Amino acid sequence: MQGEVVSGYPEVPPETLRGEVRRITVVGEDVLHRRCRDVTEGEFGTPELARLIDDMFAAMWVAEGVGLAANQIGVDLRAFVWDCFDEDGVRHVGHILNPVLDELPAGARRLVDTAEGCLSVPGPYLELARPDTAVVRGRDLDGRPLVIEGSGYFARCLQHESDHLGGVLYIDRLSARGRRTALRRMEEREAEVFAKRAARAEELSARR
Repeated sequence: MQGEVVSGYPEVPPETLRGEVRRITVVGEDVLHRRCRDVTEGEFGTPELARLIDDMFAAMWVAEGVGLAANQIGVDLRAFVWDCFDEDGVRHVGHILNPVLDELPAGARRLVDTAEGCLSVPGPYLELARPDTAVVRGRDLDGRPLVIEGSGYFARCLQHESDHLGGVLYIDRLSARGRRTALRRMEEREAEVFAKRAARAEELSARR
């Protein structure tokens, strides 16, 4: 949790149970395609910021995601959350504000091709090469410094969500052909995905 080892964490995070489920933005909406603004000093530690994090967890749970950026629920703010297992089966849960992804030395960059998807491109998964390690530096809700390190699938999550806050979707890193394929498959599957999310929202309401 937040980069620290804990003895356990609820299957459904308390943030999720507190949060309001918000609509997830879809590729083409302006907020997804520009750099988000930084959290200001006066916003750290506020109830409004805490509610936003809770809402992001709720939206992520309903959409069965492993990470979610603030602009994916329409909020122009440099923040993202995660609830993600790595390749060793270790679960990582947390949030980060104003994240900066470390530039890896050339010798430390090992690219791995893995199928990647996005809650804002509902449906398709396509192969994308990313480094298999990542380090993100930022701050927590109260403004305390935070460093999160990940490997394998969790590293991919950290890179994917950091991209979002710069206005970059994973399909922007694909070839032109790959991007067209992703958008076509999204069109074919989005109704099914949205129906499943609606059912999950009802399930979450029943858990509260």
